[in-house]
Amino acid sequence: MTATRLPAWVRVAAPIAVGLIGLALWYAYVASGSAPRMLPDPGAILDEGIQRFPLIVEAATITGTNALVGLVAGTLVAVALAALAATWRPVDGMTAPLVAALAVVPIVAITPILNTMYGASSQFGREAVAAIAAFVPVFVNTLRGLRQTRPVQRDLFRATAATGGQTFRFLTLPTALPYLLTGIRVAASLAVISALVAEYFGGPSDGIGTAIATYAKSGRAALAWAFVGGGIVIGLVFFLVTSLLERVVARRLGAGRPPA
Repeated sequence: MTATRLPAWVRVAAPIAVGLIGLALWYAYVASGSAPRMLPDPGAILDEGIQRFPLIVEAATITGTNALVGLVAGTLVAVALAALAATWRPVDGMTAPLVAALAVVPIVAITPILNTMYGASSQFGREAVAAIAAFVPVFVNTLRGLRQTRPVQRDLFRATAATGGQTFRFLTLPTALPYLLTGIRVAASLAVISALVAEYFGGPSDGIGTAIATYAKSGRAALAWAFVGGGIVIGLVFFLVTSLLERVVARRLGAGRPPA
């Protein structure tokens, strides 16, 4: 049975409708008087966001930069190790425990250590946390993609006297690329979340996470929520960019394949 594809307007209207319903319920909950003091109505949050827009943009730039640096660094290391692990089995055996350990490392525990190691004026600790979070999904997906080529495909390239570089370029890389991009898409959200969390635990007194903690502790709930909105925007930007990149590459790979 073929799944029915929804019209484009439905796919756009559905999330908008859900968002409007959520806002209406939020307004009603706050208006009922039973909401916690730290949960203002969306109008107050929007007002603070407009008034403090330059501060939110500045903090979002710092957090986004930390997340981007961590994402790029984690991706490069993950791709390099995945290529080695796919080529040499001993390397695969050595990296498996490392990846397993990084997958379960508690961010809230390692962040204060890194921030203390590199000082209160350095962003490196936050970037390192984002890189650790991004490393695991990229490594796992890239390694899986590199192992998708079939022996019969590799034998065909050998039979045509293709070099190792040509085999990698025309067989291994196109096969692994969709998996790599899926890993990057997942890692992008994790890098943003990790960068935000890292800002709660020391380091420079800037960034979205630090602002949320500061204004929440001082009782300025609406402003704290406005910075939360800034963090959401960062996550959405990272997700949309990586999703678009994944879609573009998938279309090009599909267009480059011969018809069945």
